[in-house]
Amino acid sequence: MKITKGQIAVIGLVLVAFALSVYFYPKMPQRMASHWNARGQVDGYMGKDAGLFIMPCVMAGLALLLYVIPYLDPLKRNIDRFRSYYEGFIVLICVFMLTIHYHVILWNLGIQISTNVVIPIGTGLLFYYCGILCERAKRNWFIGIRTPWTLSSDLVWARTHRIGGKLFKVAGIAAFAGVAFQKYAIYFVLVPAIAVAVFTIVYSFVIYQQEKTQ
Repeated sequence: MKITKGQIAVIGLVLVAFALSVYFYPKMPQRMASHWNARGQVDGYMGKDAGLFIMPCVMAGLALLLYVIPYLDPLKRNIDRFRSYYEGFIVLICVFMLTIHYHVILWNLGIQISTNVVIPIGTGLLFYYCGILCERAKRNWFIGIRTPWTLSSDLVWARTHRIGGKLFKVAGIAAFAGVAFQKYAIYFVLVPAIAVAVFTIVYSFVIYQQEKTQ
């Protein structure tokens, strides 16, 4: 099986994450800050073994799962039609996780960049790219806006993902705006994402009912 550029990029990102953990291991405190609340304040700690190596392991496991998913899907041929965009999503997920990993390391070295800056930017990029992915996704069982109605009809799938893609892009831009309002950054991330999810579920049902009556 030929390895793709996206897979090479993901392998490289995972290796960088492990390399950062090994390099900074002697410099980390035994008790590392590892979790922040919505106000950007530390509210959780863990030992440095877990604090340094959980994220690289999760990155590797998640990337492997996301690469396996297309082979499990009965509609694999449809995934192949937008495979390059899907692989781009996997790369972006790994970039996001590597950024969080490096942020944790920097914080524990005394370079304290607010999570309410890092998270809105990272999630904004992810949401925006989800919009691009949705606009190109074909009907399948694992990737995209999966409701009983989108999975039952190519037309419902296409229409839902067309509008869902645009809305995810808007949610991404809204998440970026959270950087300017750091005290309320969590709302700029969560509220648009929840609104898009609710709207697309309802929209897919409505379009499905319209299709049935026609």
